[in-house]
Amino acid sequence: MIPQSDGLEQAEMAIKSEGFVDIDLKTFETILARETLNCKEIHLFEAALNWAHAACTKIDIEPTSNNKRQVLGQALYLVRIPTMSLEEFANRVAQLSILTNQETIDIFLNFTAKNKPKLTFPIKSRAGLKTQVCHRFASCAYRSNQWRYRGRCDSIQFSVDKRIFIVGFGLYGSSTGAADYDVKIELKRLGRVLAENSTKFFSDGSSNTFHVFFETPIQIEPECFYTASVVLDGTELSFFGQEGMSEVCVGTVTFQFQCSSESTNGTGVQGGQIPELIFYGPMGVSNQNAGLPGSSSSNTINNNKPNASPNGGTTGSASNSCSTLNNVSVYLNGNGDNGPNVLSGNGLGTVALLNNESD
Repeated sequence: MIPQSDGLEQAEMAIKSEGFVDIDLKTFETILARETLNCKEIHLFEAALNWAHAACTKIDIEPTSNNKRQVLGQALYLVRIPTMSLEEFANRVAQLSILTNQETIDIFLNFTAKNKPKLTFPIKSRAGLKTQVCHRFASCAYRSNQWRYRGRCDSIQFSVDKRIFIVGFGLYGSSTGAADYDVKIELKRLGRVLAENSTKFFSDGSSNTFHVFFETPIQIEPECFYTASVVLDGTELSFFGQEGMSEVCVGTVTFQFQCSSESTNGTGVQGGQIPELIFYGPMGVSNQNAGLPGSSSSNTINNNKPNASPNGGTTGSASNSCSTLNNVSVYLNGNGDNGPNVLSGNGLGTVALLNNESD
């Protein structure tokens, strides 16, 4: 399992791993080309330099800037250098003599000039990985003196049938007008804290959920129960969920919910807080018909809905895939391919891009 305490995104952990420099050029280019690769471009650039250094060593040539550029070839143009910050480019990239003088000048002009030159490098930032949301309540409500937060714990246990990464929780806010809340979110497995975050959020008084995120996505293994907990401190009455479901299908992922003994503020499967789990995972229409019209199940809901973005908005559907680099999992974008697409890894073993068909 990926360590959760180092504060790095899984993608950045993978490209900094020792095995990354051993992948072949085709695999390297495939990774750099991914639109939804979750990684800062400066880190991809550094990874490209490390890969080029190793490539030079393998063919017994000195790893000079010119030789690194030669072994990188067209792969260098897959790094979106113009999307870096000006400081990152000026203080690092521009000083390494990897780019030609004209390329360096043109990128500086792209940052600063009104009339920008045409660049060989992509100028559009990567879209980033699309999050999905598991909604576990069919509706929400509020009643006079019904639900308050006094620093007590709301908690629920859940499991999934496929590996996912939890990003954060959706929470209910004030039902009596605008209010500020202090909040602590936590994720545990077998009593061990995997991640936690303390922050604040502003509730506008609507029944909309408010998203609170962990610093780093947490890998969730299938068929294991995890405990999601939240402690909110605020004086206002709150909305609460009702008509809760013990089983929820989101795309091809099935969530199971059960009550948690740590919940001391009334949250359970049927009602309460933590209405949403926000996650990265495989996408597509589920084969299960539970929760759909005509289903005989009374406690299952299907959540094949638009995705939520980390800023709380919604985005369109996209296909994801997972690449494993020396036991480090990296979510990459799928292109609608059916089935796994396995690429050679040269010393890394194999890099399996588990593509999911876009719905």
